[in-house]
Amino acid sequence: KDWWGAARALYAAGLRKGGVVHNSFSYHLTPGAHIMESGCAAIGAAVIPGGVGQTEQQIEAIEMLRPNFYAGTPDFLKVLLDKAKEQGRDVSSIKRALVSGAALPPSLRQELLERGVVVRQCFATADLGVIAYESDDADGAVLPGMIVNEGLIVEIVRPGAGEPVAEGEVGEIVVSRLNADYPLLRFATGDLTRQLPGLPPCGRTNMRIAGWLGRADQTTKVKGMFVHPGQINEVGKRHPE
Repeated sequence: KDWWGAARALYAAGLRKGGVVHNSFSYHLTPGAHIMESGCAAIGAAVIPGGVGQTEQQIEAIEMLRPNFYAGTPDFLKVLLDKAKEQGRDVSSIKRALVSGAALPPSLRQELLERGVVVRQCFATADLGVIAYESDDADGAVLPGMIVNEGLIVEIVRPGAGEPVAEGEVGEIVVSRLNADYPLLRFATGDLTRQLPGLPPCGRTNMRIAGWLGRADQTTKVKGMFVHPGQINEVGKRHPE
């Protein structure tokens, strides 16, 4: 039940029992959609398995089934809202969202808020599930940084070396997960962050990180999927033009 630890992130983003979630993460070749769906099931929310693509059909499903919550990448949420406005379709039932797999710049967060959707983000990987998630203060505003998910041991280390950096210094996120099904000891994510001082004022007690601050290597993400420099080089060799 909630094997990837998504329920805490979904709850912090505003999902409650009886909610209806439009899940637009991919159900194929990546566990992204299943990570979110297992968390929704643990909370007691229903899921519309939208998956990726077929934007017009997804808009039709949202208009008919009236989900109040969105899970997916932030850029696809904007695509859905833009397309629905263009077509004169009503997708205003979506009030809150948990996003991951792509950058959420402040400008995009603000634009989505102005269009009626309160967006929170989480940091997750296929192997580890949800590593950290955003939370709100007493007034409902997003708190700086992300809270590390309970059940994980997170270290921030010097890339390529492995020794912990000082608090507040940027380093690579290394995670241990003592799970009997799939134990991981000091799993190097390749992502950079730094630890924030003190406890979050929302009442949660785990350590906080600054969120995603880049990569320790040249790997980057496109639509939530990793693209490695070697892959780009190989394409270039095959197609010199």
